Amino acid sequence: MIDPPKKMRPALLALIAASRSSSPAAGFSPASLLWSPSSSSSSSSSWTNNNIRPSSRSSSFVVPTPRRPPTRMLATMKDLAEGVLRNPRYPPEWPYSPIDFERQDESDDSLFYSRPRLVYHIDEYAVAALTGYYARNFEDGDDVLDVCSSWVSHYPDDWRGGNVVGLGMNERELGMNGRLSSYVVRDLNVDPTLPFPDGSFDTVTIVVSVDYLNRPREVFDEIARVLRPGGACHVSMSNRCFPTKAFRIWLRTNDLEHIFMVGSFFHYSGKFEPATCEDISPNPGRSDPMYVVKATRRRGG
Repeated sequence: MIDPPKKMRPALLALIAASRSSSPAAGFSPASLLWSPSSSSSSSSSWTNNNIRPSSRSSSFVVPTPRRPPTRMLATMKDLAEGVLRNPRYPPEWPYSPIDFERQDESDDSLFYSRPRLVYHIDEYAVAALTGYYARNFEDGDDVLDVCSSWVSHYPDDWRGGNVVGLGMNERELGMNGRLSSYVVRDLNVDPTLPFPDGSFDTVTIVVSVDYLNRPREVFDEIARVLRPGGACHVSMSNRCFPTKAFRIWLRTNDLEHIFMVGSFFHYSGKFEPATCEDISPNPGRSDPMYVVKATRRRGG
C-alpha cells in the first residue's frame, strides 16, 4: 500500500454514490489510494484536469495550462501514479452505472470522426516516451491489435511486428498508417465486439482513447478474448481529450483516478492478472504526462 499525502478526495466514491439512489458497493475506497494535487496547494492546482485551455492543435481538444509543479512533488507524483494499482480495493461488483458513461455529445460518433485528424494527440516528448515504452515491451514477430487506431500508432521504427491490425473510426487515417498489416473500421460504442477469433494477438494497445469507450466492460472482455494467454494489453493515457466525447466520470476525475479506473476495467473482466501502472511522463510539468496501465491475460482462464 502506498503512503499518500494526508489531503485526498474520494472523487470516484462520490460520483458513483451520486449516480445511485442507494449507497455504493461496500469496500470501494479509492480515496485511500488517491490524492488530488488541487486539494493540496494553489501552486499545483493547474496540473489537474480541472483547469484547461484550448490546445493549439485543435479547437475541440483541451489540455491543462502548463505550470511546472514544485520539484519536491515530481518524485511524489510518480510514486503515487505507480502505486495506485499496487494494492487497490475494488468492490465485489461492478460499481459503475450507465450515467457514468454518458457524454456531452451523444450524437453518432461516425459523424464526429468522419473528418481525418492527421495530428498527434499528445506532444512530441510524450510520443517519444510512448515509443520507448513499446520498444521495451514489444517482441519482434508479435501479432498486435491497435484499438482506437488512427494514422499513427507510435510503434518503434525498428520493431518488426507480425500481423499488426488497426481498429478505428476513420478509414482514411487507418489507410495512412504504414505500421498496419490491415485495418477494420468499427465503432465500439455501437458494437463492442472485436471481429477476430479467440487468441489472435500477443499484444493489444489503446493510445489516449480509453476515455471515449462508453462500454468498457464489454470491450475489455473482448480484449481478453482475442489475446493469447500471457499476452498483454497496454492502455496509455495523458490529460488531453475531446471533452464532448469523453465519458462523464472521466471528465470529473484526475489522472490518478483514471489509473485506478482503467485498472478496474481489467479487474472486472476476471481474465487478467492484476494491472500495473508505469509513469513514463518525459518532462513532468513541462510536457504532456503519460501513464501506461498494463495487464497480462491469465493463462488457463
